[in-house]
Amino acid sequence: MANDTLAGDTDLRPPPQRSAPPADGWLRAAIDTTLTEFLRHESTTLESTDTALRPFAALARDSVLAGGKRLRPTFAHWGWRGAAGPAPAVEPVLPAFAALELLHAFALIHDDVMDGSATRRGRPTAHEVLAAQHVRAGRVGAADRFGAAGAVLVGDLCLVWADRLLSQTGVPATALLAARHCYDEMRVEAIAGQFLDVLGDTEPDRWTVDRALRVARLKTAGYTVTRPLLFGAALSGQGAPLTGAYLRYGAAVGEAFQLRDDLLGVVGDPAETGKPAGDDLRAGKPTALLLLARQLATPAQAAQLAQPVAADLTGLAEIVADTGAVAVVEAMIENRIELALAALDQAPLDPTTHAALRALAVTATKRRS
Repeated sequence: MANDTLAGDTDLRPPPQRSAPPADGWLRAAIDTTLTEFLRHESTTLESTDTALRPFAALARDSVLAGGKRLRPTFAHWGWRGAAGPAPAVEPVLPAFAALELLHAFALIHDDVMDGSATRRGRPTAHEVLAAQHVRAGRVGAADRFGAAGAVLVGDLCLVWADRLLSQTGVPATALLAARHCYDEMRVEAIAGQFLDVLGDTEPDRWTVDRALRVARLKTAGYTVTRPLLFGAALSGQGAPLTGAYLRYGAAVGEAFQLRDDLLGVVGDPAETGKPAGDDLRAGKPTALLLLARQLATPAQAAQLAQPVAADLTGLAEIVADTGAVAVVEAMIENRIELALAALDQAPLDPTTHAALRALAVTATKRRS
């Protein structure tokens, strides 16, 4: 696979006196190298148990290595860098950063099963891959049931692998213990947020915009931005002075990230998002965007939004936009970016970290995929 070419003689350390944000790719290359080498070893070990585990191990490995923005390791890195300064070498903490990508794979695989999603990053989701393998092999039983059960186990495996990789981090025990506490909080919050997300699908009429944003803070903001930042700072052993700024910045960027996801789920281009358009509309998911659309809708628009969803979702997406909800959500995103940048300006950060986190606040929330 293409990611294998990253292994070998890649220099994992950033160039000296770096002043640009992480767009040049050295950090992503380092994370991908760490993941590739770890997953090659783990997959080989697992496959040696029984040859029937080969496609299972391969799917887990590919789910981690097949694309992705590597946002969580990137935020963790700059959280660490802001606290540790430019002197410490990055190699000892790369396993911790990369472990967050395994945690992310676990969450995505389970989320796809719960949502019944057919594609992720332009590729079939894990449960779809396993269902197709089931059919090709001519096995007995329902293919979709096998696919869902197998995908849950693939996600579980990624979660265990995340713990195993985290344990390889080369920092003092006290720092690793503090980081582990933050990591555990991240997982609890993400699971709690995911449950509320599932619950919201069953009682959309009881949901409010405030509650949708609370779900975003738990499911997305904490797990994507805030906790990775604090996790990285904890690894340095000296992140306390930055805690307040990281909390404010992380909450603002994380909410904006989820609000952007809400928009992309309705008006995004599937060729860029890698997911079918309109999944949230089809499911009637009570996102902040759809809740705002219902609040702002005229009686005629409200009647159309309340109708059973048709196969063609284009017209419904246009109604959502016509209510003004899209513009409101865009304004909410801009407001949160401003709050995040203000938090950075008040933080005791070196210029390099400040520039990187400033760039991330924009790129993570103005993306098209």
